Amino acid sequence: MSVDEKAVRRAARLARLAIPEERLAPMAAELTGIMEWVEQLNELDTDHVEPMTSVRPMRLHRRADVVTDGGYAADVVKNAPSSEDNFFVVPKVVE
Repeated sequence: MSVDEKAVRRAARLARLAIPEERLAPMAAELTGIMEWVEQLNELDTDHVEPMTSVRPMRLHRRADVVTDGGYAADVVKNAPSSEDNFFVVPKVVE
């Protein structure tokens, strides 16, 4: 795939980058090289390769999924100007 100066100009505008006119041709050549390298990756047979997020096998540390109320509702509303039954009391805004 070949990237021309028009495509570089459009990508720069979408990314809100200011690229001077004299940098458009070298940038197009660099992006063309990158796209050719990515196309080479498509030639690899990856049918039997498992997807991975790291080169090292890792396990996620998970906490127990336990529902709790926190146990400190009174502390939460302690500084509220007005509270009732551990709930904040606010003025009515909808009639």
